[in-house]
Amino acid sequence: MGLHPLEFSECYLDSPSFREKIKAHEAELDKTNRFIKELYKDGKNLINATKQLGMAQRKFAQCLGEFQFEYIGDAKTDDEKCIDDSLQEFSAFLKNLEDQRELMMSNITETLMKPLEKFRKEQLGAVRAERKKYEKETEKYYSSLEKLLNMSAKKKEPQLQEADTQVEVLRQHFQEESLDYVCKLQEIQERKKFECVEPMLAFFQTVFTFYHQGFELAKDFDHYKRELQINIQNTRNRFEGTRSEVYELMKRIRETPQEYRQTSPISFEGYLYVQEKRPPPFGSSWVKRYCTFVKEQKILHMVTFDHRSGGKIGETESITLKSCVLKMADVLDRRFCLDLDITDRPGTVLTVQALSEDDHKFWIQAMGGKEPIGRYLMRTYSKERGIDAQLDDVGLSFVKNSISAIEKRGINDQGLYRIVGVRGKVQKLLSLMIDEKSNEVDLSASEDWDVKTITSALKLYLRSLPEPLMTYELYKEFISPAKGGSPESRIQAVHCLVHKLPERNRQVLGLLMKHLANVAAHSKQNLMTVANLGVVFGPTLMRPEEETVAAIMDLKFQNIVVEILIEHNEKIFTDAPESCPLSPAAPVFSAPTRQSKKMSRQNRPLAVYNPQALDIQNAVGDGSSPATDEASMGSNESVSSQSSSASASEVNTEKTDHAPLNASLCSGSNSGSTTVAASCSTPGASGESQTTPTKATSDKEKQEESVTSRKAKAVYPCEAEHDSELSFQAGAIFNAVTQSREPGWLEGELEGKRGLIPENYVEML
Repeated sequence: MGLHPLEFSECYLDSPSFREKIKAHEAELDKTNRFIKELYKDGKNLINATKQLGMAQRKFAQCLGEFQFEYIGDAKTDDEKCIDDSLQEFSAFLKNLEDQRELMMSNITETLMKPLEKFRKEQLGAVRAERKKYEKETEKYYSSLEKLLNMSAKKKEPQLQEADTQVEVLRQHFQEESLDYVCKLQEIQERKKFECVEPMLAFFQTVFTFYHQGFELAKDFDHYKRELQINIQNTRNRFEGTRSEVYELMKRIRETPQEYRQTSPISFEGYLYVQEKRPPPFGSSWVKRYCTFVKEQKILHMVTFDHRSGGKIGETESITLKSCVLKMADVLDRRFCLDLDITDRPGTVLTVQALSEDDHKFWIQAMGGKEPIGRYLMRTYSKERGIDAQLDDVGLSFVKNSISAIEKRGINDQGLYRIVGVRGKVQKLLSLMIDEKSNEVDLSASEDWDVKTITSALKLYLRSLPEPLMTYELYKEFISPAKGGSPESRIQAVHCLVHKLPERNRQVLGLLMKHLANVAAHSKQNLMTVANLGVVFGPTLMRPEEETVAAIMDLKFQNIVVEILIEHNEKIFTDAPESCPLSPAAPVFSAPTRQSKKMSRQNRPLAVYNPQALDIQNAVGDGSSPATDEASMGSNESVSSQSSSASASEVNTEKTDHAPLNASLCSGSNSGSTTVAASCSTPGASGESQTTPTKATSDKEKQEESVTSRKAKAVYPCEAEHDSELSFQAGAIFNAVTQSREPGWLEGELEGKRGLIPENYVEML
């Protein structure tokens, strides 16, 4: 049962039940007043707690925004850039959310707290004031009434009438006040229904608005979130591939550490213990220093470094070396020692100690000794696996056969190319298919070989080629656009580089990319997206010549290049590039790879020539500028260089990293382009060569003999390996340059000395 209505007529009777009804109304309003006060207090606490939450969220967002991931290498992939920027995105999202929360709390103060407090003070406060007046009038009226009734009847009539009049006035005031009070009570009872609830509704509307804005923020964030998930997955996939490669490299280095000793023709570095002599009777002490020997200037830089003192680095000391003498153990009771005669300290001999016998040999060699020196171990998959894979007609047939079988039998197989076959079966299939006598098997119709064995054999074939399908020479140029630039510029750069590949390489690569695009088109069934295929085929199609951790860190960029090739295979392999900007990798002045010093003069590989070589020489002989800009700058473009296995064993080619490679093999194979028959010979043990003379060779030799008094400029530094060769720095100018009878070499004069110059180390002036 609710509150009884207060009838105005009862104000005149002022019955006990009427008074009980008034008390019930007053109790209800007191309860409402206490409720609003408690709610106001809790609201204040809520606002303060929310402010604390907002401050914590903002601090968290600030921490996110200030952190930045460091990366290994000289560039980041697009996926890594997105991941790196993700913390700033998260930070901005949280800050935006907190801005909305702050606005919500401001609205709560205006829409809930202030209206409730105003109602409590103004409306309920007015009722309390009316209540006091009502009680005061009640007291006055009933007090005067009692006095009137207690008056003696013997009083004079005027006194009685006056008393009656006073009581009547008080009665009227009391009744009027009673009417006003009753009216006010009932008004407030009705008013509180909307005066209290309406601010509540506004409060929840503010809360709903906040959550709706949060929902909208989340909705807007959803697209970024999905892209970031893909970026994370791509990065995780690349990490798995990179990690396996790093572990493999670590395993090989652990087994043969000296094969991976970092050496260069410019400098040599490592730890040496240096003897520091003290005045008697203190004797001498041995101090460990990290030393770098610059061979050309014969300068040894030494810096003190103590691992036990937290890696504190001392000052660098430099000395100029005059000579290096092996110090025998019978002279000094220490092994692996060398005496260094110092030019800038006449009469001073510095004794140093290497860390091991092998290290001792390295330092002897670097400082002028004759000991052999280790080189980087190159990737030689064909030798390691015992598979003689070649990019010839047999290999091309196997690629076509495999692609046809995969697309007919397993295009929808989940994990296609990612799930590998049994190693023994894979090698057996590949050996069978690259054997000219037994390669007629139609894999599309044969049930003897499952799909995963075929895919693994195809990958093994590509990895077992003597050179990656996308060549060592163009590796850095392919990697370069993947490290930066707009998507359009990347596609254009890769498009141009593909058309620099030898014809057969480009043909096989085009077949493979068209096939992989078909595989990616069925990714809903086989789960092999373009990104997944990039992870699988990146290291298969592209490899650096030197195997280092830094090179492995470029795997992610290899994947990007392969992704571009797959996604744009029709444009790249169908249309010739319209215009090719200068590759950023071209001007990098890094010396071409030369043969190991272990190789004798008689065993030097023959150089090979392309059809443009004679044209360039003709231009030089006429005193005119080279025919093309690319020729004058040392273009990396090469003609197709395929050969049969027999001719490949007869002709060794010297690969170069950045230098121009006069490229078409003179093996006599059909490479799909016009070749010039050059003199191809293989030196025997006695130093005699077998020569196949042709008319072109005879003309070429006559022309070379007629070219005299030409100048050339060194593009890369070179250290002579034999007395007949010249040592020089980049920028050196050679006089009286002529073509040597030994292919791949020039003859010229430098500082009064005449000798041999590697042809791919210089450019004609």
